[in-house]
Parts: sequence; C-alpha cells; structure tokens
Amino acid sequence: MLPEPRAVLFDLDDTLYPLQQFLLSGFRAVAAHVQHTWGHGSALALRVLTAAYGSDRGHEVDVLAERLSLPDGATATLVGLIQSHTPVIQLSAQAAPVLSALRQASWRLGLVTNGRPDIQARKIAALGVAPLVDVVVLAAEHGSGRGKPEAAPLLAACAALGVTPAQTVLVGDDLACDIAGAHAAGMATIWLPASVSARPDAAVALADLILPSLTGVPAAVGPLLASRRSSHVA
Repeated sequence: MLPEPRAVLFDLDDTLYPLQQFLLSGFRAVAAHVQHTWGHGSALALRVLTAAYGSDRGHEVDVLAERLSLPDGATATLVGLIQSHTPVIQLSAQAAPVLSALRQASWRLGLVTNGRPDIQARKIAALGVAPLVDVVVLAAEHGSGRGKPEAAPLLAACAALGVTPAQTVLVGDDLACDIAGAHAAGMATIWLPASVSARPDAAVALADLILPSLTGVPAAVGPLLASRRSSHVA
C-alpha cells in the first residue's frame, strides 16, 4: 500500500529569502539610473535610499527625489524601475538544504507567493527556486486576485500536488496572509516570524508551531501532521 501523500507549502518573501535583498537590489538599479540620467553619483543615491529605508520606509524614492531635486515624474519612473528590474537576490542559506531534505523524505513541495505576478516571477527566476519545488502558485492569479489569506491560491497548490488541506503544512512569515489563511483553509501551519514586531501571543491561537528558522521544518512537519490527525480522531 502506497503511503498517503503529504505536502509542505512555502511562502516566498521573508520565508525562503530576505525581502530586504530585493529592495536593496532595486535601490542599486535606481542609483545607477540616477547617475546615468541626471549625473548624481550612484554612491550618494544609494546612501540616501538605504538611510531612508531605515527612517522613512516605503517612501525611499520620494526622499531621494526631494534630496536630489529630481524633475517631476522622476519618482514614478524610479518606482517602476524597482518593480521591473531583474533582481540580484539569493535564497537563504537554509532554504535549498531544507527543500532537498523534504523531497528526500517524499514530501510534495509547493511555493505560494503574494504580489504582482510579473515581479514575483522575476524573483523566482533570480532565486532559481522553481526546480526545488513541485509547483509554483502566483497567488494573485487565483480567486479575487488579492492573494493570501484567500483560500483559492492555497487550494490551487493542493490540487496541483494531489493532496488535501488536511495533508498539508504551510510555512510562512506573515501571520495574517500565511498563517491565518492556511489555518482557515484547514492546513497545519508553521510560523517563521520575520521580526519581533508581530505579537507571539496572537500567533499561538493560529499557528500550530512557531520556529526560529527554516532549519527545524523537516523534523517538525511529520509529527505536526500526525498530532493534528490524532487530535481530530479523538
């Protein structure tokens, strides 16, 4: 008798690689464009952007445009450049070994990522992660297009992997999008907090397990599904 299929779904940003890498890659592209187009030194532009990331996150390009007195329309151009550039990013050191260990243990693997599909597709290509999993789901292409925590992209991944939500563990960093969404869809959940800003006590009610890094995932997923099955039977 064949063993029951089982799967692990992973979030991408701040789960398999640090999202900050993508932002810094975009900042470097912006700095090079600023130097080429307006003659301001790329080193100066990069310093302004990275400083603004620490003090005025989400408005870095606005700060740069004001600081360098860039012309009208420059901000939109530079934001578009960040969104469209080919990123220079890499998986976290733990990601590939963890995915390999799970595959060797016969887990089916999926990637479910929020965000604009074109941007996420460039990230996935740059990271080289697609060959390491069995299915990639761009969440915005399913359901209403809003992505996780909607169930549609998570269920699409399950369908592609030939598993049910009850046979699936979701690993992610975002308490609302990843953990709450997967919990509502009937999946087991492992929360990898990207920062201490999220309240751990709020996660306890939804996350089946909280881990400090990806490294613990291969040893945790089997017992986690088994314990959930036992509690449901009881």
